[in-house]
Amino acid sequence: MCAQTHTLNNKNLLKQKERSPILNSCYLRMSDILPLDVIGRRVEVNGEYATVRFCGAVPPVAGLWLGVEWDNPERGKHDGSHEGTMYFKCRHPTGGSFVRPNIVNFGEDFLTALKKRYVLTDGPDDDEKSCSLKVGSKQVQTIGFEHITKKQSQLRSLQDISLWKCAVSCAGERGRIAEACPNIRVVDLSKNLLSTWDEVILIAEQLKDLEALDLSENKLQFPSDSPTLTRTFSTLKTLVLNKTGITWTEVLHCAPSWPVLQELYLKSNGISISERPVNALQNLRLLDLSSNPSIDESQLCLIAYLPRLEHLLLSDIGLSSIHFPDAEIGCKTSMFPALTYLIVNDNQISEWSFINELDKLQSLQALSCARNPLTKGDKAEEIIIAKIGQLKTLNRCQILPEERRGAELDYRKAFGKEWRKAGGHPDPDRNRPSAEFLSAHPRYQLLCCKYGAPEDEELKTQQPFMLKNQLLTLKIKCSNQPEQQILEKQLPDSMTIQKVKGLLSRLLKVPVSELLLSYESSKMPGREIELENDLQPLQFYSVENGDCLLVRW
Repeated sequence: MCAQTHTLNNKNLLKQKERSPILNSCYLRMSDILPLDVIGRRVEVNGEYATVRFCGAVPPVAGLWLGVEWDNPERGKHDGSHEGTMYFKCRHPTGGSFVRPNIVNFGEDFLTALKKRYVLTDGPDDDEKSCSLKVGSKQVQTIGFEHITKKQSQLRSLQDISLWKCAVSCAGERGRIAEACPNIRVVDLSKNLLSTWDEVILIAEQLKDLEALDLSENKLQFPSDSPTLTRTFSTLKTLVLNKTGITWTEVLHCAPSWPVLQELYLKSNGISISERPVNALQNLRLLDLSSNPSIDESQLCLIAYLPRLEHLLLSDIGLSSIHFPDAEIGCKTSMFPALTYLIVNDNQISEWSFINELDKLQSLQALSCARNPLTKGDKAEEIIIAKIGQLKTLNRCQILPEERRGAELDYRKAFGKEWRKAGGHPDPDRNRPSAEFLSAHPRYQLLCCKYGAPEDEELKTQQPFMLKNQLLTLKIKCSNQPEQQILEKQLPDSMTIQKVKGLLSRLLKVPVSELLLSYESSKMPGREIELENDLQPLQFYSVENGDCLLVRW
Protein backbone atom coordinates (compact mmCIF):
# COMPACT_ATOMS: atom_id res chain seq x y z
CA MET A 1 0.00 0.00 0.00
CA CYS A 2 1.00 3.65 -0.50
CA ALA A 3 0.70 4.85 3.08
CA GLN A 4 1.50 3.58 6.52
CA THR A 5 -0.87 0.85 7.67
CA HIS A 6 -2.12 -0.71 10.84
CA THR A 7 -3.37 -4.21 11.63
CA LEU A 8 -7.09 -4.78 11.98
CA ASN A 9 -7.82 -6.57 15.19
CA ASN A 10 -11.13 -7.91 14.08
CA LYS A 11 -11.84 -11.61 14.49
CA ASN A 12 -14.86 -11.54 12.21
CA LEU A 13 -12.73 -10.15 9.39
CA LEU A 14 -10.08 -12.83 10.01
CA LYS A 15 -12.70 -15.56 9.87
CA GLN A 16 -14.21 -14.02 6.76
CA LYS A 17 -10.75 -13.93 5.14
CA GLU A 18 -10.38 -17.65 5.73
CA ARG A 19 -13.67 -18.29 3.98
CA SER A 20 -13.34 -15.76 1.15
CA PRO A 21 -10.44 -15.59 -1.33
CA ILE A 22 -11.42 -12.00 -2.22
CA LEU A 23 -9.51 -10.71 0.78
CA ASN A 24 -6.34 -12.06 -0.81
CA SER A 25 -7.09 -10.21 -4.06
CA CYS A 26 -6.10 -6.69 -5.17
CA TYR A 27 -8.67 -5.17 -2.82
CA LEU A 28 -6.54 -5.81 0.29
CA ARG A 29 -3.00 -6.38 -0.83
CA MET A 30 -1.44 -6.93 2.62
CA SER A 31 -2.81 -9.31 5.21
CA ASP A 32 -5.59 -7.75 7.24
CA ILE A 33 -4.54 -4.12 6.76
CA LEU A 34 -6.03 -0.80 5.72
CA PRO A 35 -4.31 2.51 4.94
CA LEU A 36 -3.62 4.49 8.10
CA ASP A 37 -4.95 7.62 6.37
CA VAL A 38 -8.09 5.87 5.17
CA ILE A 39 -10.37 8.85 5.91
CA GLY A 40 -10.56 11.00 2.82
CA ARG A 41 -9.17 8.30 0.54
CA ARG A 42 -10.70 7.84 -2.88
CA VAL A 43 -11.97 4.30 -3.51
CA GLU A 44 -13.76 2.22 -6.11
CA VAL A 45 -16.48 -0.30 -5.23
CA ASN A 46 -17.97 -2.47 -7.94
CA GLY A 47 -17.30 0.16 -10.59
CA GLU A 48 -18.63 3.09 -8.55
CA TYR A 49 -16.40 5.85 -7.12
CA ALA A 50 -16.57 7.22 -3.59
CA THR A 51 -14.69 8.97 -0.80
CA VAL A 52 -14.14 7.30 2.58
CA ARG A 53 -15.70 9.43 5.34
CA PHE A 54 -15.73 6.95 8.26
CA CYS A 55 -13.91 3.84 9.48
CA GLY A 56 -15.04 1.84 12.51
CA ALA A 57 -17.79 -0.17 14.10
CA VAL A 58 -21.47 0.38 13.39
CA PRO A 59 -23.47 -1.37 16.16
CA PRO A 60 -25.31 -3.61 16.41
CA VAL A 61 -23.72 -5.27 13.36
CA ALA A 62 -20.34 -6.73 14.26
CA GLY A 63 -17.16 -6.05 12.33
CA LEU A 64 -15.37 -3.16 10.69
CA TRP A 65 -17.22 -0.84 8.32
CA LEU A 66 -16.22 1.94 5.99
CA GLY A 67 -18.62 4.83 5.54
CA VAL A 68 -18.39 6.16 1.98
CA GLU A 69 -19.88 9.14 0.18
CA TRP A 70 -20.62 8.19 -3.42
CA ASP A 71 -19.85 10.43 -6.38
CA ASN A 72 -23.26 9.36 -7.70
CA PRO A 73 -25.69 10.08 -4.84
CA GLU A 74 -28.28 7.74 -6.37
CA ARG A 75 -25.94 4.88 -5.50
CA GLY A 76 -26.25 5.51 -1.76
CA LYS A 77 -28.89 4.74 0.84
CA HIS A 78 -28.62 7.41 3.55
CA ASP A 79 -26.92 10.63 4.70
CA GLY A 80 -24.25 8.95 6.85
CA SER A 81 -26.45 8.03 9.78
CA HIS A 82 -27.65 4.67 11.09
CA GLU A 83 -30.42 4.10 13.62
CA GLY A 84 -30.31 7.69 14.78
CA THR A 85 -26.52 7.99 15.07
CA MET A 86 -24.65 10.27 12.65
CA TYR A 87 -21.36 8.60 11.67
CA PHE A 88 -20.42 10.98 8.83
CA LYS A 89 -21.98 13.72 6.75
CA CYS A 90 -22.94 13.73 3.06
CA ARG A 91 -23.83 16.58 0.75
CA HIS A 92 -26.82 14.58 -0.51
CA PRO A 93 -29.43 12.82 1.69
CA THR A 94 -28.88 9.54 -0.17
CA GLY A 95 -25.15 9.95 -0.84
CA GLY A 96 -23.82 7.56 1.81
CA SER A 97 -23.40 3.84 2.44
CA PHE A 98 -21.58 1.51 4.80
CA VAL A 99 -19.45 -1.13 3.07
CA ARG A 100 -17.09 -3.86 4.18
CA PRO A 101 -13.37 -3.18 3.59
CA ASN A 102 -12.90 -6.40 1.65
CA ILE A 103 -14.93 -5.15 -1.33
CA VAL A 104 -13.15 -1.79 -1.53
CA ASN A 105 -10.42 -1.06 -4.07
CA PHE A 106 -7.94 1.47 -2.67
CA GLY A 107 -5.97 1.48 -5.93
CA GLU A 108 -2.28 1.08 -6.64
CA ASP A 109 0.79 3.19 -7.27
CA PHE A 110 1.59 4.95 -10.56
CA LEU A 111 4.40 2.65 -11.67
CA THR A 112 2.50 -0.57 -10.96
CA ALA A 113 -0.42 0.67 -13.09
CA LEU A 114 1.96 1.80 -15.82
CA LYS A 115 3.68 -1.58 -16.02
CA LYS A 116 0.35 -3.37 -16.23
CA ARG A 117 -0.72 -1.11 -19.06
CA TYR A 118 2.43 -0.88 -21.13
CA VAL A 119 4.94 -3.67 -20.42
CA LEU A 120 4.71 -6.94 -22.39
CA THR A 121 3.35 -9.85 -20.44
CA ASP A 122 2.42 -13.41 -21.28
CA GLY A 123 -1.22 -12.37 -21.49
CA PRO A 124 -3.50 -12.72 -24.52
CA ASP A 125 -2.92 -10.75 -27.69
CA ASP A 126 -6.17 -8.88 -27.15
CA ASP A 127 -4.35 -6.63 -24.69
CA GLU A 128 -1.80 -5.57 -27.31
CA LYS A 129 -3.56 -2.45 -28.46
CA SER A 130 -2.69 1.20 -28.75
CA CYS A 131 -5.13 3.86 -27.70
CA SER A 132 -5.86 7.43 -28.67
CA LEU A 133 -5.28 10.03 -25.97
CA LYS A 134 -6.44 13.63 -25.81
CA VAL A 135 -5.09 15.89 -23.08
CA GLY A 136 -6.54 19.39 -23.38
CA SER A 137 -6.41 20.33 -27.05
CA LYS A 138 -3.54 17.95 -27.81
CA GLN A 139 -4.32 14.68 -29.60
CA VAL A 140 -1.62 12.02 -29.29
CA GLN A 141 -1.31 8.31 -29.97
CA THR A 142 -0.08 6.39 -26.96
CA ILE A 143 2.47 3.65 -27.41
CA GLY A 144 0.57 0.37 -27.47
CA PHE A 145 1.73 -3.13 -26.84
CA GLU A 146 2.10 -3.89 -30.55
CA HIS A 147 4.69 -1.08 -30.76
CA ILE A 148 6.91 -2.49 -28.04
CA THR A 149 8.73 -5.69 -28.89
CA LYS A 150 10.01 -8.06 -26.25
CA LYS A 151 13.48 -6.59 -26.67
CA GLN A 152 12.19 -3.04 -26.25
CA SER A 153 9.74 -3.47 -23.40
CA GLN A 154 11.39 -0.77 -21.36
CA LEU A 155 9.31 2.00 -19.85
CA ARG A 156 12.08 4.48 -20.65
CA SER A 157 10.79 4.78 -24.24
CA LEU A 158 7.36 6.06 -23.19
CA GLN A 159 6.54 9.72 -23.81
CA ASP A 160 2.73 10.00 -24.08
CA ILE A 161 0.75 7.72 -21.76
CA SER A 162 -2.85 7.12 -20.76
CA LEU A 163 -3.69 5.59 -17.38
CA TRP A 164 -7.36 6.48 -17.63
CA LYS A 165 -9.43 4.52 -15.11
CA CYS A 166 -6.46 2.46 -13.89
CA ALA A 167 -7.12 2.96 -10.14
CA VAL A 168 -3.94 4.97 -9.61
CA SER A 169 -4.01 6.27 -6.04
CA CYS A 170 -0.44 7.30 -5.23
CA ALA A 171 3.08 7.91 -6.48
CA GLY A 172 4.63 4.91 -4.80
CA GLU A 173 8.22 4.70 -3.61
CA ARG A 174 10.00 8.01 -4.17
CA GLY A 175 12.30 8.08 -7.18
CA ARG A 176 11.06 4.91 -8.87
CA ILE A 177 9.03 6.74 -11.53
CA ALA A 178 11.98 8.92 -12.53
CA GLU A 179 14.22 5.88 -12.73
CA ALA A 180 11.83 3.74 -14.77
CA CYS A 181 10.27 6.23 -17.22
CA PRO A 182 12.11 9.57 -17.26
CA ASN A 183 10.95 10.70 -20.73
CA ILE A 184 7.20 10.99 -20.19
CA ARG A 185 5.77 14.27 -21.49
CA VAL A 186 1.98 13.75 -21.65
CA VAL A 187 0.00 11.97 -18.91
CA ASP A 188 -3.71 11.15 -18.76
CA LEU A 189 -4.59 10.29 -15.16
CA SER A 190 -8.30 11.03 -15.48
CA LYS A 191 -10.85 9.01 -13.48
CA ASN A 192 -8.43 7.47 -11.00
CA LEU A 193 -8.26 7.32 -7.20
CA LEU A 194 -5.93 10.21 -6.44
CA SER A 195 -7.06 11.99 -3.28
CA THR A 196 -4.76 14.99 -2.81
CA TRP A 197 -2.80 17.55 -4.81
CA ASP A 198 0.25 16.61 -2.73
CA GLU A 199 0.12 13.11 -4.22
CA VAL A 200 -0.02 14.63 -7.71
CA ILE A 201 3.12 16.63 -6.87
CA LEU A 202 4.91 13.44 -5.79
CA ILE A 203 4.21 11.98 -9.25
CA ALA A 204 4.94 15.12 -11.27
CA GLU A 205 8.22 15.95 -9.55
CA GLN A 206 9.67 12.76 -11.05
CA LEU A 207 8.68 13.73 -14.61
CA LYS A 208 11.10 16.54 -15.48
CA ASP A 209 9.74 17.00 -19.04
CA LEU A 210 6.02 16.93 -18.20
CA GLU A 211 4.09 19.15 -20.62
CA ALA A 212 0.46 18.02 -20.34
CA LEU A 213 -1.46 16.50 -17.42
CA ASP A 214 -5.11 15.43 -17.25
CA LEU A 215 -6.49 14.87 -13.73
CA SER A 216 -10.20 15.05 -14.58
CA GLU A 217 -12.64 13.22 -12.30
CA ASN A 218 -10.18 12.81 -9.44
CA LYS A 219 -11.86 14.38 -6.40
CA LEU A 220 -8.75 16.11 -5.09
CA GLN A 221 -8.04 17.93 -1.85
CA PHE A 222 -6.11 21.06 -2.75
CA PRO A 223 -3.91 23.13 -0.41
CA SER A 224 -5.70 25.95 1.41
CA ASP A 225 -2.58 28.14 1.20
CA SER A 226 -0.07 28.70 -1.56
CA PRO A 227 2.31 25.72 -1.64
CA THR A 228 6.05 26.21 -1.48
CA LEU A 229 7.32 27.12 -4.94
CA THR A 230 9.28 24.34 -6.60
CA ARG A 231 10.25 23.42 -10.16
CA THR A 232 7.83 20.47 -10.18
CA PHE A 233 5.61 21.96 -12.90
CA SER A 234 8.23 24.17 -14.56
CA THR A 235 7.56 22.67 -18.03
CA LEU A 236 3.79 22.12 -17.73
CA LYS A 237 1.82 23.80 -20.53
CA THR A 238 -1.57 22.01 -20.38
CA LEU A 239 -3.49 21.13 -17.20
CA VAL A 240 -6.95 19.55 -17.18
CA LEU A 241 -8.82 19.76 -13.86
CA ASN A 242 -12.40 19.08 -14.98
CA LYS A 243 -14.64 17.66 -12.24
CA THR A 244 -11.95 17.73 -9.55
CA GLY A 245 -13.81 19.97 -7.11
CA ILE A 246 -11.21 22.73 -7.26
CA THR A 247 -12.24 26.28 -6.31
CA TRP A 248 -11.03 29.52 -7.88
CA THR A 249 -9.15 30.41 -4.69
CA GLU A 250 -7.35 27.08 -4.86
CA VAL A 251 -6.52 27.68 -8.52
CA LEU A 252 -4.84 30.96 -7.61
CA HIS A 253 -3.00 29.34 -4.69
CA CYS A 254 -1.50 26.71 -6.99
CA ALA A 255 -1.04 28.89 -10.10
CA PRO A 256 2.39 30.32 -9.16
CA SER A 257 3.66 26.74 -9.41
CA TRP A 258 2.61 26.67 -13.09
CA PRO A 259 4.88 29.40 -14.54
CA VAL A 260 4.55 28.49 -18.24
CA LEU A 261 0.98 27.11 -18.24
CA GLN A 262 -0.85 27.90 -21.50
CA GLU A 263 -4.06 25.83 -21.30
CA LEU A 264 -6.21 25.36 -18.18
CA TYR A 265 -9.45 23.35 -18.18
CA LEU A 266 -11.76 23.84 -15.18
CA LYS A 267 -15.06 22.46 -16.48
CA SER A 268 -17.82 21.35 -14.07
CA ASN A 269 -16.31 22.40 -10.75
CA GLY A 270 -18.99 24.74 -9.41
CA ILE A 271 -16.46 27.55 -9.65
CA SER A 272 -17.17 31.20 -8.82
CA ILE A 273 -14.47 33.68 -9.84
CA SER A 274 -13.82 35.46 -6.57
CA GLU A 275 -10.70 37.49 -7.26
CA ARG A 276 -8.49 38.81 -10.02
CA PRO A 277 -5.40 36.73 -10.88
CA VAL A 278 -2.47 38.97 -9.98
CA ASN A 279 0.98 37.68 -10.94
CA ALA A 280 -0.64 34.36 -11.84
CA LEU A 281 -1.84 32.71 -15.07
CA GLN A 282 -0.17 35.49 -17.05
CA ASN A 283 0.93 33.10 -19.82
CA LEU A 284 -2.48 31.47 -20.14
CA ARG A 285 -3.77 31.23 -23.73
CA LEU A 286 -6.82 29.00 -23.21
CA LEU A 287 -9.22 28.90 -20.27
CA ASP A 288 -12.21 26.55 -20.09
CA LEU A 289 -14.83 27.56 -17.51
CA SER A 290 -17.73 25.69 -19.11
CA SER A 291 -20.51 24.12 -17.00
CA ASN A 292 -19.83 26.32 -13.95
CA PRO A 293 -23.29 27.87 -13.50
CA SER A 294 -22.24 30.25 -10.70
CA ILE A 295 -20.19 32.38 -13.11
CA ASP A 296 -21.84 35.61 -14.31
CA GLU A 297 -20.77 38.64 -16.33
CA SER A 298 -19.48 40.56 -13.30
CA GLN A 299 -17.08 37.72 -12.48
CA LEU A 300 -15.77 37.68 -16.05
CA CYS A 301 -14.46 41.19 -15.50
CA LEU A 302 -12.00 39.73 -12.99
CA ILE A 303 -10.24 37.70 -15.70
CA ALA A 304 -10.58 40.35 -18.42
CA TYR A 305 -6.98 41.51 -18.23
CA LEU A 306 -5.13 38.23 -18.65
CA PRO A 307 -2.73 39.57 -21.28
CA ARG A 308 -2.31 36.46 -23.46
CA LEU A 309 -5.74 34.83 -23.17
CA GLU A 310 -6.79 33.89 -26.72
CA HIS A 311 -9.44 31.18 -26.24
CA LEU A 312 -12.22 31.44 -23.63
CA LEU A 313 -14.77 28.63 -23.24
CA LEU A 314 -17.96 29.65 -21.42
CA SER A 315 -20.50 27.09 -22.60
CA ASP A 316 -23.39 26.05 -20.35
CA ILE A 317 -22.89 28.56 -17.52
CA GLY A 318 -26.31 30.24 -17.81
CA LEU A 319 -24.81 33.41 -19.29
CA SER A 320 -27.37 35.89 -20.64
CA SER A 321 -25.56 39.23 -20.80
CA ILE A 322 -22.13 40.79 -21.05
CA HIS A 323 -20.94 44.38 -20.88
CA PHE A 324 -17.65 46.20 -21.37
CA PRO A 325 -18.18 49.47 -19.50
CA ASP A 326 -14.91 51.08 -20.59
CA ALA A 327 -15.96 51.32 -24.27
CA GLU A 328 -18.60 53.57 -25.82
CA ILE A 329 -20.71 52.62 -28.85
CA GLY A 330 -18.49 51.93 -31.83
CA CYS A 331 -15.30 51.83 -29.75
CA LYS A 332 -13.05 48.97 -28.70
CA THR A 333 -12.64 47.76 -25.13
CA SER A 334 -9.32 47.28 -23.36
CA MET A 335 -10.72 44.13 -21.75
CA PHE A 336 -9.71 40.70 -23.08
CA PRO A 337 -7.09 42.32 -25.33
CA ALA A 338 -5.84 39.07 -26.93
CA LEU A 339 -9.12 37.14 -27.11
CA THR A 340 -9.58 35.70 -30.60
CA TYR A 341 -11.98 32.79 -29.97
CA LEU A 342 -15.03 32.85 -27.70
CA ILE A 343 -17.35 29.88 -27.11
CA VAL A 344 -20.71 30.60 -25.45
CA ASN A 345 -22.79 27.61 -26.58
CA ASP A 346 -25.79 26.35 -24.56
CA ASN A 347 -26.43 29.56 -22.61
CA GLN A 348 -29.42 31.90 -22.12
CA ILE A 349 -28.41 34.61 -24.60
CA SER A 350 -31.61 36.18 -25.94
CA GLU A 351 -30.78 39.86 -26.58
CA TRP A 352 -28.87 41.39 -29.52
CA SER A 353 -27.13 43.70 -27.07
CA PHE A 354 -24.92 40.71 -26.17
CA ILE A 355 -23.69 40.49 -29.78
CA ASN A 356 -23.27 44.27 -29.98
CA GLU A 357 -20.91 44.13 -27.00
CA LEU A 358 -18.79 41.43 -28.64
CA ASP A 359 -17.99 43.83 -31.49
CA LYS A 360 -16.07 45.89 -28.91
CA LEU A 361 -13.49 43.09 -28.48
CA GLN A 362 -10.42 44.25 -30.36
CA SER A 363 -9.08 40.81 -31.38
CA LEU A 364 -12.19 38.60 -31.68
CA GLN A 365 -12.15 36.54 -34.89
CA ALA A 366 -14.09 33.37 -34.05
CA LEU A 367 -17.37 32.88 -32.17
CA SER A 368 -19.45 29.81 -31.30
CA CYS A 369 -22.88 30.60 -29.88
CA ALA A 370 -25.02 27.60 -30.82
CA ARG A 371 -28.15 26.56 -28.94
CA ASN A 372 -29.03 29.92 -27.45
CA PRO A 373 -32.54 31.46 -27.62
CA LEU A 374 -31.14 34.25 -29.81
CA THR A 375 -29.81 31.89 -32.47
CA LYS A 376 -33.02 30.00 -33.19
CA GLY A 377 -34.15 32.35 -35.97
CA ASP A 378 -33.38 31.71 -39.65
CA LYS A 379 -31.51 35.00 -40.04
CA ALA A 380 -29.64 34.89 -36.73
CA GLU A 381 -26.22 33.96 -38.12
CA GLU A 382 -26.51 36.54 -40.88
CA ILE A 383 -27.26 39.27 -38.33
CA ILE A 384 -24.35 38.18 -36.11
CA ILE A 385 -21.99 38.45 -39.08
CA ALA A 386 -23.26 41.95 -39.84
CA LYS A 387 -22.98 43.06 -36.21
CA ILE A 388 -19.41 41.82 -35.55
CA GLY A 389 -17.22 43.38 -38.21
CA GLN A 390 -13.94 41.49 -37.67
CA LEU A 391 -15.49 38.01 -37.28
CA LYS A 392 -13.95 35.39 -39.59
CA THR A 393 -15.49 32.19 -38.20
CA LEU A 394 -18.99 31.63 -36.81
CA ASN A 395 -20.05 28.34 -35.23
CA ARG A 396 -16.93 26.69 -36.65
CA CYS A 397 -17.72 27.73 -40.23
CA GLN A 398 -15.54 30.18 -42.15
CA ILE A 399 -17.21 33.43 -43.18
CA LEU A 400 -16.41 34.00 -46.85
CA PRO A 401 -16.07 37.58 -48.16
CA GLU A 402 -19.19 37.32 -50.31
CA GLU A 403 -21.14 35.94 -47.35
CA ARG A 404 -20.12 38.91 -45.21
CA ARG A 405 -21.02 41.32 -47.97
CA GLY A 406 -24.45 39.74 -48.42
CA ALA A 407 -25.13 39.74 -44.68
CA GLU A 408 -24.14 43.38 -44.28
CA LEU A 409 -26.20 44.54 -47.29
CA ASP A 410 -29.25 42.61 -46.09
CA TYR A 411 -28.84 44.06 -42.58
CA ARG A 412 -28.50 47.56 -43.98
CA LYS A 413 -31.68 47.07 -45.99
CA ALA A 414 -33.68 45.28 -43.25
CA PHE A 415 -33.25 48.13 -40.75
CA GLY A 416 -33.31 50.98 -43.28
CA LYS A 417 -36.84 52.12 -42.47
CA GLU A 418 -36.11 52.06 -38.74
CA TRP A 419 -32.97 54.12 -39.41
CA ARG A 420 -34.96 56.70 -41.36
CA LYS A 421 -37.61 56.96 -38.64
CA ALA A 422 -34.88 57.41 -36.02
CA GLY A 423 -33.45 60.44 -37.86
CA GLY A 424 -31.14 58.78 -40.38
CA HIS A 425 -30.77 60.44 -43.79
CA PRO A 426 -28.69 59.87 -46.96
CA ASP A 427 -27.52 63.48 -46.74
CA PRO A 428 -24.62 63.51 -44.24
CA ASP A 429 -25.59 67.01 -43.08
CA ARG A 430 -29.06 65.79 -42.15
CA ASN A 431 -28.08 62.35 -40.87
CA ARG A 432 -28.78 62.37 -37.12
CA PRO A 433 -30.06 58.96 -35.97
CA SER A 434 -31.16 58.76 -32.35
CA ALA A 435 -28.94 57.45 -29.57
CA GLU A 436 -31.44 54.63 -29.03
CA PHE A 437 -31.04 53.46 -32.65
CA LEU A 438 -27.24 53.67 -32.50
CA SER A 439 -27.25 51.67 -29.28
CA ALA A 440 -29.32 48.90 -30.91
CA HIS A 441 -27.39 49.02 -34.22
CA PRO A 442 -23.83 50.22 -33.47
CA ARG A 443 -22.43 49.29 -36.91
CA TYR A 444 -25.27 50.66 -39.04
CA GLN A 445 -23.63 54.02 -39.71
CA LEU A 446 -20.41 52.26 -40.69
CA LEU A 447 -22.31 50.01 -43.13
CA CYS A 448 -23.89 53.10 -44.70
CA CYS A 449 -20.42 54.53 -45.21
CA LYS A 450 -19.22 51.24 -46.67
CA TYR A 451 -22.10 50.56 -49.07
CA GLY A 452 -23.94 53.86 -49.21
CA ALA A 453 -27.15 54.77 -47.41
CA PRO A 454 -30.21 52.70 -48.41
CA GLU A 455 -32.18 54.36 -51.18
CA ASP A 456 -35.93 54.87 -51.25
CA GLU A 457 -36.36 52.18 -53.91
CA GLU A 458 -34.65 49.60 -51.68
CA LEU A 459 -36.90 50.38 -48.74
CA LYS A 460 -40.17 49.96 -50.63
CA THR A 461 -42.25 47.05 -49.40
CA GLN A 462 -41.82 44.13 -51.77
CA GLN A 463 -44.53 41.69 -52.82
CA PRO A 464 -42.53 38.48 -52.73
CA PHE A 465 -45.11 36.20 -54.24
CA MET A 466 -45.43 38.14 -57.49
CA LEU A 467 -42.90 37.14 -60.12
CA LYS A 468 -42.52 40.67 -61.45
CA ASN A 469 -41.26 41.79 -58.05
CA GLN A 470 -38.62 39.03 -58.05
CA LEU A 471 -37.16 39.71 -61.49
CA LEU A 472 -33.85 41.54 -61.80
CA THR A 473 -32.95 43.50 -64.89
CA LEU A 474 -29.25 42.89 -65.40
CA LYS A 475 -26.64 43.89 -67.95
CA ILE A 476 -24.37 41.10 -69.20
CA LYS A 477 -20.89 42.09 -70.35
CA CYS A 478 -18.15 39.82 -71.73
CA SER A 479 -15.06 41.25 -70.06
CA ASN A 480 -12.45 39.58 -72.28
CA GLN A 481 -14.35 40.37 -75.48
CA PRO A 482 -15.02 44.12 -75.40
CA GLU A 483 -16.33 44.02 -78.95
CA GLN A 484 -19.21 41.79 -77.82
CA GLN A 485 -22.48 43.69 -77.49
CA ILE A 486 -23.70 44.25 -73.93
CA LEU A 487 -26.79 42.14 -73.33
CA GLU A 488 -29.70 42.85 -71.01
CA LYS A 489 -31.73 40.11 -69.36
CA GLN A 490 -34.40 39.76 -66.71
CA LEU A 491 -33.54 36.99 -64.28
CA PRO A 492 -35.27 35.82 -61.07
CA ASP A 493 -33.28 36.74 -57.96
CA SER A 494 -33.74 33.11 -56.84
CA MET A 495 -31.88 31.79 -59.90
CA THR A 496 -28.71 29.92 -58.92
CA ILE A 497 -25.32 30.84 -60.35
CA GLN A 498 -25.20 27.40 -61.96
CA LYS A 499 -28.40 28.08 -63.90
CA VAL A 500 -27.20 31.54 -64.89
CA LYS A 501 -24.06 29.89 -66.31
CA GLY A 502 -26.23 27.40 -68.20
CA LEU A 503 -28.20 30.27 -69.77
CA LEU A 504 -25.03 32.16 -70.71
CA SER A 505 -23.47 28.99 -72.10
CA ARG A 506 -26.32 28.66 -74.57
CA LEU A 507 -26.25 32.36 -75.47
CA LEU A 508 -22.48 32.60 -75.93
CA LYS A 509 -21.81 29.06 -77.22
CA VAL A 510 -19.20 28.50 -74.49
CA PRO A 511 -18.96 25.35 -72.28
CA VAL A 512 -20.33 25.90 -68.79
CA SER A 513 -17.11 24.58 -67.24
CA GLU A 514 -15.14 27.45 -68.76
CA LEU A 515 -17.36 30.29 -67.57
CA LEU A 516 -16.34 32.60 -64.71
CA LEU A 517 -18.91 35.04 -63.31
CA SER A 518 -18.65 38.21 -61.27
CA TYR A 519 -20.64 41.43 -61.09
CA GLU A 520 -20.35 45.16 -60.57
CA SER A 521 -22.77 47.24 -58.56
CA SER A 522 -23.62 50.82 -59.36
CA LYS A 523 -23.37 51.51 -55.63
CA MET A 524 -19.73 50.43 -55.56
CA PRO A 525 -18.22 51.55 -58.88
CA GLY A 526 -14.88 50.02 -59.77
CA ARG A 527 -15.32 47.05 -57.41
CA GLU A 528 -15.90 43.54 -58.76
CA ILE A 529 -17.49 40.74 -56.72
CA GLU A 530 -16.95 37.12 -57.73
CA LEU A 531 -19.92 34.74 -57.99
CA GLU A 532 -17.96 31.62 -57.12
CA ASN A 533 -20.53 29.35 -55.47
CA ASP A 534 -22.66 27.71 -58.18
CA LEU A 535 -25.28 26.54 -55.68
CA GLN A 536 -26.13 29.99 -54.33
CA PRO A 537 -28.88 32.21 -55.85
CA LEU A 538 -28.28 35.72 -57.12
CA GLN A 539 -29.97 37.17 -54.03
CA PHE A 540 -27.29 35.52 -51.82
CA TYR A 541 -24.74 37.89 -53.35
CA SER A 542 -27.18 40.86 -53.07
CA VAL A 543 -27.33 41.32 -56.85
CA GLU A 544 -29.83 44.11 -57.55
CA ASN A 545 -31.63 45.78 -60.45
CA GLY A 546 -29.27 47.54 -62.84
CA ASP A 547 -26.15 45.60 -61.78
CA CYS A 548 -23.82 44.28 -64.48
CA LEU A 549 -22.82 40.62 -64.77
CA LEU A 550 -19.23 40.18 -65.98
CA VAL A 551 -18.51 36.99 -67.94
CA ARG A 552 -15.07 35.53 -68.67
CA TRP A 553 -13.86 32.26 -70.16
